[in-house]
Amino acid sequence: MRYRTRVTAPAAALMIGTATALSLDSPARAAGRTRTAEPGPETLGDPVFPALGNDGYRVSSYHIDLAYDPTTKLVEATATLRIRTTRALSRFSLDALGLDIRSLRVAGCDATWEQADEKLRITPAGPLPDGASVTVRVGYSADPRRALAHTAWVPTPDGFAICPQPNSAHTVFPCNDHPSDKAAFSFRLTVPKGLRAVANGLLTCTEDLADDRTAYTYRSASPIATELVQITVGDYVIKDREGPHGLPLRDVVPTARAAALEPALALTPGLVGWLEDRLGAFPFETYGLLPCNSDDPKAFDFTGLETQTLTLYKPNFLLQPEKNIGSHMMHELVHSWFGNLVSPATWGDLWLNEGHADFYGLLYRYERGWADSLGLTSMEARMKDTYARGDQWRHDSGPVAAPDAVNLFDSQRYLGGVLVLYAFRQLVGDDVFSAVERAFLERFRGSAASTEDYIAVATEVSGQDQSGFLRDWLYGTKTPRMPGHPDWTVNPVAPPSSFAAPHSKRGGHYHDNSATL
Repeated sequence: MRYRTRVTAPAAALMIGTATALSLDSPARAAGRTRTAEPGPETLGDPVFPALGNDGYRVSSYHIDLAYDPTTKLVEATATLRIRTTRALSRFSLDALGLDIRSLRVAGCDATWEQADEKLRITPAGPLPDGASVTVRVGYSADPRRALAHTAWVPTPDGFAICPQPNSAHTVFPCNDHPSDKAAFSFRLTVPKGLRAVANGLLTCTEDLADDRTAYTYRSASPIATELVQITVGDYVIKDREGPHGLPLRDVVPTARAAALEPALALTPGLVGWLEDRLGAFPFETYGLLPCNSDDPKAFDFTGLETQTLTLYKPNFLLQPEKNIGSHMMHELVHSWFGNLVSPATWGDLWLNEGHADFYGLLYRYERGWADSLGLTSMEARMKDTYARGDQWRHDSGPVAAPDAVNLFDSQRYLGGVLVLYAFRQLVGDDVFSAVERAFLERFRGSAASTEDYIAVATEVSGQDQSGFLRDWLYGTKTPRMPGHPDWTVNPVAPPSSFAAPHSKRGGHYHDNSATL
């Protein structure tokens, strides 16, 4: 996903110590803080997933040391987190589901713990002061094939991949599983010889171990949201190529399919170049595709998923002609900017990810003269069709920026988001719209941003208050008038039984509702 000298992070900030004692602030600063330690809240108040995430601390780094046994198909792992408390804590929690915890140490000392629902409650040997920097080390095992209420694991015949979005990273490693708490990541993945292990970022070390195993170490140069983590093991070959301006591209490809997948893989440099012209330099140290080594239609319920620096795909999708896949490949690539570089502050802000991905993906499609799934060949024609559906979608699926857990990934977040961006561009013009996009990405790079943040940037860059216009489009229950198209009309709302819903739910949280497919 994106590398050159674009993103810099001090090496020390990405290193994770082994057993670290508490690092306290100066007495003068600590004196003004509340000394009474209390249990940390087990929520970050997300409007879509209120039980997700934990407060009272922030994670600065994760190191995942994981070993895969192909005989048992089980995983043994240690997750080392460096956290900084934001209040005095007698207890704190991590998100965890389906993990068999075997050991837990906080600041080098044994800690007690309990697992309740999807929380791992940790009580350190002593209270943690406000402002303390603490190392938390959790030893655990996991079965990628375990049946859970939801899971990120994608078992394959020769290993696994993971798809954590939106709320399942904590089935792979204990974490503060919310996109607002991004952190540095490093990985050490141990597998038998003959298998390859890959994770986000760049390979920094390969170790040949005495027991006929190999350990691969990866490190990301940029912070990652937990939902964007990727770890995969299998019979893969790494295919390297060069992208625009020397960007290193690496694809992780099933060995037996490498030749057949090459035409799709070869499209990436052109896609990156097209998008850099519109959004600026690719924001990460590398990018590539991961066609997961599984043809099982139930393996994961989507076509592509934007894990950071690697986009996970169903391999059969990439075997199609360019006109069938190029638009969606662009959609997933856009997430390197909208979703990965700038993550949503809450899951209620998902339209920022998906609306932008579909917007540029459709522009790319129509520029090449490829008809979409409705047979339309221009953005204006597609937006007129979408506009007519606007009130129905708002009735059935809520406003664009107000999803719930059931309709989070339906078309209102995708095409509905595109319609908002189209309307805003119609209002301010191409040049101002482009300036807003770049300013938003630059201001919040490496962090998370909300819908209100986008509105604020739009107001500042355009020189006019855009809050009323954008809030009507994003939160209104009725579709506003389209600038520049006073003749466009909205269809009357029909009963749900007689009107196609804006989504085609197929189970889980994942829905292929992108208009780029």
